[in-house]
Amino acid sequence: MSTKIALISDSHSYIDHKTLTYLQDVDEIWHAGDIGSLDVMKELPGGKTIRAVFGNIDDLEIQEEYPEWQEFTSEGVKILMTHIGGTPPRYAKGVKQRIREGKPNLFICGHSHICKVEFDKEMNCLYMNSGAIGQQGFHIMRTLLLFDLENGQIKNLRVVELGKRGK
Repeated sequence: MSTKIALISDSHSYIDHKTLTYLQDVDEIWHAGDIGSLDVMKELPGGKTIRAVFGNIDDLEIQEEYPEWQEFTSEGVKILMTHIGGTPPRYAKGVKQRIREGKPNLFICGHSHICKVEFDKEMNCLYMNSGAIGQQGFHIMRTLLLFDLENGQIKNLRVVELGKRGK
């Protein structure tokens, strides 16, 4: 059995048809913060497991709906997700400690608007940031990540380029 995941982040109140097309064929959609508006979450295709964290631009309404941290296991993969995580080896304040304590196989964050996947040997976990699907920010290309979770492994990881910001 395998679970298909779409990882998105930094929508900043924006989601378009192209993004939604890629979200149709997955089992779960994970949003790593800076949602911007709950309308974005209402646009997501139905019948999917949605996991999300709030980001630094998200208002009280979003913060009441979604936590700052998500810790869960799916298909034998232990996941830790937050919005502001930094990048290996320079994580944001308190993140390294949280990773050490939780021992996730996969650490997910957003915030930087830079798509990056890297195995952190020191923390012994895979680091993932899907970049940004929204129009706000300095990023040039809007991106998301698609991957499968199967028997404790992350498989078929791919970056989807959604087009340039502002187009």
